Amino acid sequence: MGCQLTGLGVSPGTVVGVVARLGAPPRPPADEVCGTNPAAELERVRSALAMVAGLLEERAATVPGAGGAILRATALMARDPGLDSAVRGLLEQGCPTARALDTAVESFCEALEGAGGYLAERAADLRDVRDRALAHLLDLPTPGIPHPGHPFVLVGRDLSPADTATLDPAEVLGIVTELGGQTSHTAILAKGLGIPAVLCCPGARDLADGEVVIVDGSTGGVMVDPDRAALAEARRLASARAAVRRRIAASASGPGQTADGHPVSLLVNVDGLDGALRAAAADSEGVGLFRTEALFLDRTTAPSVAEQAAAYARVLAAFAPRPVIARTLDAGADKPLAFVEHAREENPALGVRGYRMAASQPDLLDAQLAALARAAGDTGVEVRVMAPMVSVPAEAAAFREAAGRHGLRTAGVMVEVPAAALRAGDLLAEVDFVSIGTNDLAQYTFAADRACGELSDLLDPWQPALLDLVAAVGAAGRALGRPVGVCGEAASDPLLACVLVGLGVTSLSMAAGVLPEVRFALAAHQMRTCAEMARAARAARSAVAARDAARALADPEVLAMVR
Repeated sequence: MGCQLTGLGVSPGTVVGVVARLGAPPRPPADEVCGTNPAAELERVRSALAMVAGLLEERAATVPGAGGAILRATALMARDPGLDSAVRGLLEQGCPTARALDTAVESFCEALEGAGGYLAERAADLRDVRDRALAHLLDLPTPGIPHPGHPFVLVGRDLSPADTATLDPAEVLGIVTELGGQTSHTAILAKGLGIPAVLCCPGARDLADGEVVIVDGSTGGVMVDPDRAALAEARRLASARAAVRRRIAASASGPGQTADGHPVSLLVNVDGLDGALRAAAADSEGVGLFRTEALFLDRTTAPSVAEQAAAYARVLAAFAPRPVIARTLDAGADKPLAFVEHAREENPALGVRGYRMAASQPDLLDAQLAALARAAGDTGVEVRVMAPMVSVPAEAAAFREAAGRHGLRTAGVMVEVPAAALRAGDLLAEVDFVSIGTNDLAQYTFAADRACGELSDLLDPWQPALLDLVAAVGAAGRALGRPVGVCGEAASDPLLACVLVGLGVTSLSMAAGVLPEVRFALAAHQMRTCAEMARAARAARSAVAARDAARALADPEVLAMVR
């Protein structure tokens, strides 16, 4: 019997497979000599980066949804003028070519990681650009996914967006990496592909090609060299889950509701047009979170009202006649805009982001609300707007008034900070609905950066303190008769979805691929059972105990699905 490793489970499921490791990325040669012509060497680097950008853009054209969006964003990194300038400066100082590229990229990555949050997670993407460009410069094989000729568990330090977006679930049974977090590209894409994944697993560095492992993407466990009993149990769980999934595919459809008919709106999260077109085909009741910032990031000028309206209209049309909840611009701090001057912030996660930016940039919010109103008028689709990072009732009232000026009749706010959750009744007195972003709410409740894998236990959505805050918001919603949604990662956990409904949540928004499982889980439990599960989870003293308490009350078929 081998050892048990523990990481962060980000994509559920249990698989048994043989390890195949990613190849080591290329490094600048220790004996590399300086080129005699810096201008010519710069052109070599530019050619390598342009080749990488072109490859990523080609792959993006064939990958729908979030995968394509990640690839396009990474291609923009390869074309960044700032990177070009940094490489040129190093070459002119006499640095060898490959080392100049490596050094320039690493300095950018250090800055990204120092910013934390969204930007920190993009450092891995930029390093992938470097590795591919170095391979081109040094005439070495391009790093990528191994193909041993049989299904395998993919193991490595981290996965690049270019590789993760094109994984074949028939070949890659599971994923184990040393790095990564709940919101990394690997987590997002693995969940979308249905591949069990464990990230932030320190012991992954010691796994060797050919070793047999059991990967549990729900608990974050990786068992190395399991004995016969462990293999038999893992295969039994995998078989049971596959049987439940087949039953789900054959039977689960229609509006969300509990076994006794209590309605729960099941909605989808979308990032942009590509994601919307794919998600629109799912059996959902609309969009619970339309992330609009894709139009604003990675550009030097603000999009016009006409440009925004046209883009929003395409998304709305894809979902017609279902309603769409559009989150206004969630940028600033760790997602800076090139066309907005940002003051340096020592802690970007606690800085000027989301709705807070409206105070200094009111024209941005007004233009966006005008564009959303125009798109709604052009398509006839109901648009509900909500503001991110709202902390106090005065902000909620100001946003509601701004939306009304543009003819948007339904306005809400995100609950992402403890202050908003604790005084949810005051917020709901000013707006029509609230939606809980559990990822950020956990981050601010536990003072734990959501990009920090080492703190993943604190960021577990089963943490009883987090459930207490959700319960406070649910109680406020019930008292005022206002809807309370959840659009964070917690909504995509079928078992936790039942607990959230028991806490008073009235809608759940998630990736389209997990809708059937959540619908099935809700339909397997009566409302009173959901409430009992919620009470049991809140009474626990740890996230693990809360999950176990809910499992003890769950339907056996649902347990087979989420173990």
